[in-house]
Amino acid sequence: MLYSRSQSELEQTLFENPTSEYRGAPFWAWNGDLKPDELKRQIGWLQEMGFGGFHMHCRTGLVTPYLSEEFFQLIQTCVDEAKDRKMLAWLYDEDRWPSGAAGGIVTKDRTKRARHLLLTPDPRNYPAASEKEERAAESRFLCCYDVSLNEDGTLKHYEQVSPNSPVKEGSVRWYGYLELAEESPWYNNQTYADTLDSGSIRKFIEVTHEAYLKHNGAEFGKTIPSIFTDEPQFTHKTALGFAFEKKDIILPWTDNLPETYRREYGENLLEKLPELLWDLPEGKPSVTRYQYHAHISERFAEAFSDQLGGWCEEKGLKLTGHMLSEPTLQSQTASLGEVMRSLGSFQLPGIDMLCDAREYTTAKQAQSVSHQFGREGVTSELYGVTNWDFDFRGHKLAGDWQAALGVTVRVPHLSWVTMLGEAKRDYPASIHYQSPWFREYPLIENHFARLNTVMTRGKAKVKVGVIHPVESYWLHWGPQEQTSAIRKHLDGNFANLTDWLLFGQIDFDYISEALLPRQCETGGAPLKVGAMEYDVILVPGCETLRSTTVERLRAFAQAGGKLLFLGSVPTLVDAVPSGAGKELAASAQVIGFSEYEILCALEPERLVEIVDQNGARTNGLLIQMRTDGDREWLFIAHGRQPVQPMWDPRIALLGKDVLPQENITIRISGEYIPTLYNTMTGEIVPLQCAYQNGKTEIRYSFYPHDSILIRLEKGRRPAGEGVSFAKAIAPFRLGHNSLAARDADTPFFAKARVTLSEPNVLLLDQAESSMDGGAWQPKEEILRLDNQMRDALGYPHRKNHVAQPWVIEAVPNTHTLRLRFTVESEIEVSGASLAVEYLEATDIEWNGEKVSKDITGWYVDERIHTVKLPVIRKGENTLILTMPFGQRTNTENCFILGDFGVKAIGSRAVITQPVRELVFGDITTQGLPFYGGNVEYHLEAEAGENGLTIRTPHYRGALVGVSLDGKRVGSIVFAPYTLHVDAAPGKHEITLTLFGNRVNTFGTVHNCNTGWTWFGPDSWRTFGDEFSYEYKLKETGILKSPEVIKE
Repeated sequence: MLYSRSQSELEQTLFENPTSEYRGAPFWAWNGDLKPDELKRQIGWLQEMGFGGFHMHCRTGLVTPYLSEEFFQLIQTCVDEAKDRKMLAWLYDEDRWPSGAAGGIVTKDRTKRARHLLLTPDPRNYPAASEKEERAAESRFLCCYDVSLNEDGTLKHYEQVSPNSPVKEGSVRWYGYLELAEESPWYNNQTYADTLDSGSIRKFIEVTHEAYLKHNGAEFGKTIPSIFTDEPQFTHKTALGFAFEKKDIILPWTDNLPETYRREYGENLLEKLPELLWDLPEGKPSVTRYQYHAHISERFAEAFSDQLGGWCEEKGLKLTGHMLSEPTLQSQTASLGEVMRSLGSFQLPGIDMLCDAREYTTAKQAQSVSHQFGREGVTSELYGVTNWDFDFRGHKLAGDWQAALGVTVRVPHLSWVTMLGEAKRDYPASIHYQSPWFREYPLIENHFARLNTVMTRGKAKVKVGVIHPVESYWLHWGPQEQTSAIRKHLDGNFANLTDWLLFGQIDFDYISEALLPRQCETGGAPLKVGAMEYDVILVPGCETLRSTTVERLRAFAQAGGKLLFLGSVPTLVDAVPSGAGKELAASAQVIGFSEYEILCALEPERLVEIVDQNGARTNGLLIQMRTDGDREWLFIAHGRQPVQPMWDPRIALLGKDVLPQENITIRISGEYIPTLYNTMTGEIVPLQCAYQNGKTEIRYSFYPHDSILIRLEKGRRPAGEGVSFAKAIAPFRLGHNSLAARDADTPFFAKARVTLSEPNVLLLDQAESSMDGGAWQPKEEILRLDNQMRDALGYPHRKNHVAQPWVIEAVPNTHTLRLRFTVESEIEVSGASLAVEYLEATDIEWNGEKVSKDITGWYVDERIHTVKLPVIRKGENTLILTMPFGQRTNTENCFILGDFGVKAIGSRAVITQPVRELVFGDITTQGLPFYGGNVEYHLEAEAGENGLTIRTPHYRGALVGVSLDGKRVGSIVFAPYTLHVDAAPGKHEITLTLFGNRVNTFGTVHNCNTGWTWFGPDSWRTFGDEFSYEYKLKETGILKSPEVIKE
């Protein structure tokens, strides 16, 4: 059991300082030539950040051979280090992702390779399958059809025919082939695995999981709690855009699919394949289409999740991770069938939340599975692809809403072992020592760990179940021109219902029809679905239900259960016309599919209601309520991105800075004695409350980055006792409603003396080049230059999909690349350094003088070494780097470090006078355009009898640290961006430390698409209108003069 401490009374010491199992365990990217001492050192840094463990996750750049003896020795080294530190070491089951091919080892056997059904009007020269051949090792001919359509694009007639027969008049000949996946560098020049085939996945388990068991199994269920599987999927389904168009269509398939389909449904699938592509006339549903989608979903779950989950259960390990493309009915139909069916075999079902998205459906589906199977929690891979400048505000908000929807195992994405080569573009930021704020991260991690000590206790209190509508969506997987409207309608209903219930503070679970028979044997009221019991069941506009679902809903209604049909009543059972839905509706309620009608119908089941200062129900807060013995717990979190107030209420503008106070009233059904558990500080405080009409009312004031955790003990607190957190609305500092701009005794700081935590940096990312002693070529951006050289030599580009170094034969590099940088300076600079990658293979020349390669230190990453540079002359300087060039080499930017300023002008950057002071505003325009470290602003201010209060409402960085007379006294991170400091009356030195990030040093400084949100390898390699030689820098710094208020 992961959370064994959650089975006993919560001790205050555990809440204040949670142990490792409650803490995050980031994806620790194994992306280079791994060294034991370096790995152990980094484990210490991860623990210093507040993490309780780490996922050992192979990523792009891995040099150490995957699944080799050396690899497993390194795994054991890290397991032993974790054990010594009382941390957890989490396994990962693949070289990169998606899971299933074991880095291509499994799919070297061509019979284990992914395959699909290709339906095409263009014949291929593939042979017919041999009757003796159980598993194809090459693509094969399967079938052939003559298809004719009605004028509206529906099927008029189709027939399976011989490929050599004449085409029937008025028909189009379509061919069906079993086609193997093409080899790809992403799978190390192999392919993905056939995830519909149990034998292929058994081989994956044998190669991967059994090897972990052999080498590291002694700590299974102890130091090693789990193994993470990442984005398993089948070949994605495609569909026609127009019924009459002739294009290739791909559908998931495996060799024996027709046989298993026939055993399940008594029908020859090959005879009816055209129904998968075209709709039947007059809106008639295709039973074959429905059954195909159901069978593919089942085959996939049985082959992959069921086998992995069963193996883990047997070996005392937990299967965790997530599927691919969970959020919509469309996305899961295309790549999974139905996500909940597969997650049912995970001991810790999980989700993937990239780009700071708000996928409520994704989280709710995983949470529902966790509830129903009595799992200990939900895993989330979060923060990925958000770029270097995703700050602590974002970390807390993204984590909070997911915690409200059941996430307990946080897997921050990503902590790199190294930034060398392509690794630095592997979906940053690196939540690790390379970020200058890494030692501040316990502020975030302690909050979530404390929250987890509570949210892993007891059982979620949920009264409402919702039949998952994905199977009705399957009916409409046909040509887009005929089905896009209904598909959009169904997906809109799915998203809207999730949103309406969650933000209407009616918690619920989705119910998978595929899982229901084994979770609920007979029905009845309440409806018992695994570990959960539901008093109310919603059927959300489903067109079809399974007969097994109808049976259980009938028993539920007959036993007095509250059954609600939303919008329409199902007219199909198992995709066949049936009156069963109408019969069920006679003993149920049928209401409109609207937020108002649904919430009104569910009002009797309401446990919690939260209203704003005007009495209206809030529309941005999520709740989770848990029963823990004779007490309850209530967690309230902001579920939407903060919105800045605007003069026109119709305008919503996302923002970080100008955020108002929120006054709410929390109404809880029943009479309770509430206690606030402060997850940011570890304090426990009795809450003042009132009682009215059998409800407990708590008035509370907070801000858009805040969340609330309350313990509820049955009983009544005497009036006036406890602490009140309700405050009058503070005068909002905006426009005509603002306070005076600045009180008379509050000083205005026009500028501040500053100290940098590391040397300033000049980015060198554009150079002239010469290959093998040839003529110098014009200046070019480094990554573009690298591609040009690869094109000339016939090498593949470095980009999103590259084979791993461990599979590329290490051949001598027979080419030599020279890079010539021109460095302009307005001053003479001594004591500067050059930071360069692969120093051991690089010769350096500065103004014609050879530079010693004696290492003086490192910059940002331990493997980016520094060497001392000769004097930088006033005027032009020339730096020439000479290095080998080959398929496995990496051509990268380099950096000049020193005590100087930098002025970035268009595509040029010039060294200027050192930075000693700054005005409050963007530092990139004040001599620090590429600087990625921390900046200390030094101020002098006077404290009164009650100390002083500091406000910094506008900043761009991870957070602001506050020191008084050289001693750290707190941090300013979240709205209202205020810190009160106890200080003796008189003058004091205040230091505000802006903790920076690497976005302008290692980020996409030539990507000029301001709407770009997916920060992966190709974000650095834009072209056309999305590329600019001029620098595109992100605003950084304390942007507004801070207020230091004498109290």
